[in-house]
Amino acid sequence: MARRWRRVLWLGRWGLRGAAVCLAMVLVPVLAFRVFAPPINVYQAEEALRLGGIRAAWVSLSDLPAHVPLSAAAAEDSGFCGHWGFDLAAIRAALGEGARRGGSTISQQTAKNVFLWQNRSWLRKGLEAGFTVLIEATWPKRRIMEVYLNIAEFDTGVFGIEAAARHHFGVPAKALTPAQAARLMAVLPDPKGRSAIAPGPRLQARARSIAAGARTLARDGRGACVHP
Repeated sequence: MARRWRRVLWLGRWGLRGAAVCLAMVLVPVLAFRVFAPPINVYQAEEALRLGGIRAAWVSLSDLPAHVPLSAAAAEDSGFCGHWGFDLAAIRAALGEGARRGGSTISQQTAKNVFLWQNRSWLRKGLEAGFTVLIEATWPKRRIMEVYLNIAEFDTGVFGIEAAARHHFGVPAKALTPAQAARLMAVLPDPKGRSAIAPGPRLQARARSIAAGARTLARDGRGACVHP
């Protein structure tokens, strides 16, 4: 009996050590990316191999005009400043409408894009939820938005708002007008199937709605976490 208990305790100790190592392997990059720019992610690496290269450039959120992050929030997650990573109303709506609607917040998309892969699976969704909790607990909202804007795909092989601004409009991201920022955010649900350069009527209407939403977020204070 004593031998059996020693074996159980030995296994328990090694189990705890293994769990501690796994936790450290997760926490170290999460904490590091709070300060340092994340390296190329899985999807970017896949696209770089497929295309022979990608366009990407990092820009600080403090160097962007306020209407850029506000447009991102208006387009993808209007409750960004008020939630802790999950928009329960959007999730319920997504469940009710099935595949026709997404329920991911900017925080969830950031967690997925930085740490995980694109293919849908219950495993990935579970890991995404865990990383979302971690970045919400350890990163300020401005950092989450900054990373999101720098890794989002805006066209085939074009990643980040700086590369997107230069690719689509020939200007640095800091020079984007509110209308241009809104047009870029309007392509985010389908960056390979929509064009910010030659938007059709539906995309133009969506861009106008995003621009109006950005102004509303600035006016009513719901976007205060992403601009001074």
